[in-house]
Amino acid sequence: MKECILSGIMSVNGKKVLHMDRNPYYGGESSSITPLEELYKRFQLLEGPPESMGRGRDWNVDLIPKFLMANGQLVKMLLYTEVTRYLDFKVVEGSFVYKGGKIYKVPSTETEALASNLMGMFEKRRFRKFLVFVANFDENDPKTFEGVDPQTTSMRDVYRKFDLGQDVIDFTGHALALYRTDDYLDQPCLETINRIKLYSESLARYGKSPYLYPLYGLGELPQGFARLSAIYGGTYMLNKPVDDIIMENGKVVGVKSEGEVARCKQLICDPSYIPDRVRKAGQVIRIICILSHPIKNTNDANSCQIIIPQNQVNRKSDIYVCMISYAHNVAAQGKYIAIASTTVETAEPEKEVFCSCSYDATTHFETTCNDIKDIYKRMAGSAFDFENMKRKQNDVFGEADQ
Repeated sequence: MKECILSGIMSVNGKKVLHMDRNPYYGGESSSITPLEELYKRFQLLEGPPESMGRGRDWNVDLIPKFLMANGQLVKMLLYTEVTRYLDFKVVEGSFVYKGGKIYKVPSTETEALASNLMGMFEKRRFRKFLVFVANFDENDPKTFEGVDPQTTSMRDVYRKFDLGQDVIDFTGHALALYRTDDYLDQPCLETINRIKLYSESLARYGKSPYLYPLYGLGELPQGFARLSAIYGGTYMLNKPVDDIIMENGKVVGVKSEGEVARCKQLICDPSYIPDRVRKAGQVIRIICILSHPIKNTNDANSCQIIIPQNQVNRKSDIYVCMISYAHNVAAQGKYIAIASTTVETAEPEKEVFCSCSYDATTHFETTCNDIKDIYKRMAGSAFDFENMKRKQNDVFGEADQ
């Protein structure tokens, strides 16, 4: 996924791009598997899917499911590069958080905070004041700081300022700011405030939740950026094995495949292509569940995200559950796909090789986009600029800007 996005972006920037993939499909480990029979084969379920699952071609099952923040970085990349013309999206119907054995809708506005069953009456008022503070906060206007220094005041101190309890802190940090652990509590509060603002702004765009999901699964995203790369002269080769990374004087100069060498100045790859140059930093477990009904206590939503904060289940990292369904053309009629993921609880490659990080347990694309921007900066020598990604009329239509 990341490599497909970067190949599209680099092609727009005038780079000559050759994209090789050992797989017969786009997206690598973040692809959508179809038909359903292929998913069963992948996990060595030799008996195959039962007839009750419907037609195999009706299924597109994500191996690493993630939702897009409606006002997030990936949506901006899609809009600025106009890859949206190749995709259709649906709004995810709900965002929920687990507390004390029950599932609750995540409150992110003043009105929802006052109506939420997550908090008592006095807690609601304090949380409402906190949300008003976040909504009004402007890092360029000290008048909005209310005694908080965004560069030095920790988020723990901000919570203390508004007298928020532990349960409220849990769903604020993990379901609104989307942190995976509590490490952020002792960091400067600016990033957390901006994360909560992103959640609220994304929610405001469509109302039901801050998340979007592409019809026919996430496999549509890498295909869209592959098209973008092709428009700008990029070349794609599927089913192309990579036999070796060619090094000269400590630098990458090419890739060997089936006896041929493709010369290059820079290389992007995922960790599986250079196992001897990366180290294992962690492990994620994912469970794919095929259901005949929506998840209980989600208002019969056809799609949703549920975050189980670490403190609620005595863990060091959160558990994520995302559900999509036949409504997104990823399952047979009346079927649902729920995927639970979390970090298993029990550094750096050579500078000439730009290796993306493995996908984390989160069910959103913000951390993925951060990795894309980091690789871009290391390759191009300058920070990623959304404005430079805007496609001009004459790029596609041969016309001058209007």
